[in-house]
Amino acid sequence: MQDYRINTNYAKALFLLAADTGEQERVQEDMRLVNEVFASNRQLHVVFGNPEVSSHKKSAIIADLFQSHVCKTTMVFLDFVVRKNRSINLRGISSAFIELYRQSRGIVLAKLTTAIPADTETQTIATKVISQHTKKEVELNLITNADAIGGLSLEFENNMYDATIRTQLAKLRRAFDENIYESKL
Repeated sequence: MQDYRINTNYAKALFLLAADTGEQERVQEDMRLVNEVFASNRQLHVVFGNPEVSSHKKSAIIADLFQSHVCKTTMVFLDFVVRKNRSINLRGISSAFIELYRQSRGIVLAKLTTAIPADTETQTIATKVISQHTKKEVELNLITNADAIGGLSLEFENNMYDATIRTQLAKLRRAFDENIYESKL
């Protein structure tokens, strides 16, 4: 719970700073980059979670990774977070910032899971259906999961529509298990 508060408070501070400087869009792109880098590199998480690594070294790592890719506002913020010994929270802060950005822009995050990569028509239909339901712009994350066998599932705003073949087969199994047919022969 404490990490959630820390992440949210730092994200709100950056969000307000970006709003004041008119750089919300750019900072949001930067925070997506930070999130992707930390999500894809376990070693970074280990290094930034290690209290024996000095904040100067962590700042140097941040500068090497992001200096040429992010705006000045983001770079100053990342350095500030490291100096405050909150570098372990960078991924959580970036996620919280992205969520704040979505909320401010009226964007709903949706997840489309299919057994094979979804074609553009399926993506368009899913986006349209969710948009009509929520009256918001939709950011669609595509996930391919061969275990679904076929069909699709949609998740957004605590709603889930599961039309995968795997789920349909599970329902059939339960129905057959509950069937109490007794032969009269």
